[in-house]
Amino acid sequence: MNDVVKNRTVVALLLTIMATLGIMSCRSSEGLTKEETGSTNRTNLAMAFDTSDVFSGNFTGFALYDPAVDSMIYAQNERRYFTPASNTKLFTFYTGLKLLPEKLPALQYVERGDSLVFWGTGDPSFLRSDLDNGLIFEFLKNSTKELYYSDSHYRDEGLGPGWAWGDYQYAYSAEKSPFPMYGNMVEFKMQEVTTTSIRGDSSGLNINPPLFREYLEKGTPKDAQNGQLVLERPFSRNTFRYLPASDTSTFTIHKPYHYTPQLIVEMLSDTLDKPVQYVKEQLPENPQKLYSVNADTLYKKMLQPSDNFIAEQLLLASSSELEKPLNTATVIDTMKETHLSGMPDEPQWVDGSGLSRYNMFTPRSMIWLLQQIDKEFKSDKNLFELLAIGGEKGTIRHWYGARDGGPPYIFAKTGTLSNNHCLSGYILTESGNKLLFSFMNNHYVGSSSMVKREMEKVLWFIHQQF
Repeated sequence: MNDVVKNRTVVALLLTIMATLGIMSCRSSEGLTKEETGSTNRTNLAMAFDTSDVFSGNFTGFALYDPAVDSMIYAQNERRYFTPASNTKLFTFYTGLKLLPEKLPALQYVERGDSLVFWGTGDPSFLRSDLDNGLIFEFLKNSTKELYYSDSHYRDEGLGPGWAWGDYQYAYSAEKSPFPMYGNMVEFKMQEVTTTSIRGDSSGLNINPPLFREYLEKGTPKDAQNGQLVLERPFSRNTFRYLPASDTSTFTIHKPYHYTPQLIVEMLSDTLDKPVQYVKEQLPENPQKLYSVNADTLYKKMLQPSDNFIAEQLLLASSSELEKPLNTATVIDTMKETHLSGMPDEPQWVDGSGLSRYNMFTPRSMIWLLQQIDKEFKSDKNLFELLAIGGEKGTIRHWYGARDGGPPYIFAKTGTLSNNHCLSGYILTESGNKLLFSFMNNHYVGSSSMVKREMEKVLWFIHQQF
């Protein structure tokens, strides 16, 4: 073995040992100047990436920024584009902060004689049990005028570009629409199945809204696969084929329905217990508006559990606030031309939720976005309580908790699709610094847990050492 090979072998062995011992103990900063300590920490951070089998096995981008000195502390592949998944919701969040009022507009309407004509604004809260404050229902229910619903201002598709259309039957892929009801979902709750064989009746099945019982079709035993529950609908229809499995006892499942204006007036008539008719009337200038829930309530519900439906509807609501037709692409184009024009790399942005694989952002652009979001809040507390909190709330409640039992140190937004996992947000260090970071991982094979574990090592090191 020649000297060059020997030296490389020794270096590789040392790096492996240091990585095994954990990057927290790479090198003591005691006795070093602030500049030397910073340089050492950056070197150890780089080593953590270079010696990681996980990060070397997938496409990883990372950026760590110190807003106090306007400096990028460390970055890797920060100019490369990544699939962000639900990190996209940070763009939707910023859009809402710039375009939406404190309370979300729920309806636009005009009253003429004995008629009330109304248009939806995209507000996702109506009749959704975890959001609705009852204002829309009471307004329509108590009106003494004849009710007419119009969607003439809606210029969009129910599913976004680049979505996996085969997912249309799953709750995370509910259609967007101008006037959502019940979160554009049907709740099926099986209370009891006593038979020991597959049967095709719907006794014991509670459905909300109850109207959809009329849309239930009886399945046949040949529809069942391996004794599993059958509950599905065709792509562009609202008939649900139902056949319980023999081992079904109690369950609750939510299935998206397909938006049509005729379905909406039918549901409204049933819910309000009064006639509602559909008209194709153009939205006039300066209609009256009815406001519903606080926008912060929706931001928190979107960001912590990562609610795709709310994210999509917030973009439609934003286009309504711009007095434009309800259309996702329209509001995205407007944001890119105005509030996002200073972004270092132009975002390839197509939806509100991040379900689309057409979305592409760079880590340094995510840092820029986090800076702009930060500027919108008077205090960290007001911002951090809306985000997922490491070890405590949202999609990272089981991850990134303080190992020493201390207070939370990660406040961020996750993004996960198959083979992709990202985390962007804010990290508080033991020395009292607030740093911004974006961690983007694409094209790994296997569980996201192995990626999260490796990310957790890096973020805990930053928390302790920077």
